[in-house]
Amino acid sequence: MDPTTAPAAAAGHDFSFLGLFLQADPIVKGVMILLVLASVVSWTIIIEKLVRIAGARRQAKAFARLVATGGMPEARSGISARVVAAAQEAWRDQDPSESRAERRERIERAMRAALTLDMKRLQIGLPFLASSGSAAPFIGLFGTVWGIMNSFSSIAKSQDTSLAVVAPGIAEALFATAIGLVVAIPAVLAYNKFSSDLAKVQSAFVAGIGILGNRLARDRSHHARSAAAE
Repeated sequence: MDPTTAPAAAAGHDFSFLGLFLQADPIVKGVMILLVLASVVSWTIIIEKLVRIAGARRQAKAFARLVATGGMPEARSGISARVVAAAQEAWRDQDPSESRAERRERIERAMRAALTLDMKRLQIGLPFLASSGSAAPFIGLFGTVWGIMNSFSSIAKSQDTSLAVVAPGIAEALFATAIGLVVAIPAVLAYNKFSSDLAKVQSAFVAGIGILGNRLARDRSHHARSAAAE
């Protein structure tokens, strides 16, 4: 092979991101497309969770603060409203034979059940982030291995070991790895942050539920008047 041919071929190879994608092997290109789609879905989930968990965190703080000061949350929507609605429904369904401890446990159990449903809704999408964070680097690595195999095939066919021959294939392969890392790193960081935030939200609500359950189980006459007024 003419030594001037390989450098010329390498010089004509487009090493931009778009060029590396368009000139990649079909298998490597498929890996890149899969990773880009995973990145789009991951960022959609991240943005949605940032908004919803921030709202849930504000509700949890307001709920815990109001309950601790002796008030009754009166939100018309959101987690607080559903938790309080569950508490009021459980409180109205009283059994005269049950003890105060049993009544408190029943009311708190109803509130915790309502909270659990909302927490499960907030967790939707987190498994995808976890899967993307763990699988994306290996998917990118598969594209890298395939691209390097193509580079060695080029060496065998051309009988030329110069960098100009293998550079395009290696560049495409490393680009697949880079995309995998771009998908994985934000997904892992977001998953860890959201998991921690949700745990804090749940803890704040659980603390308020304990206080509110104790109050509802103790002060029967006050809430009886409230229920009658409704």
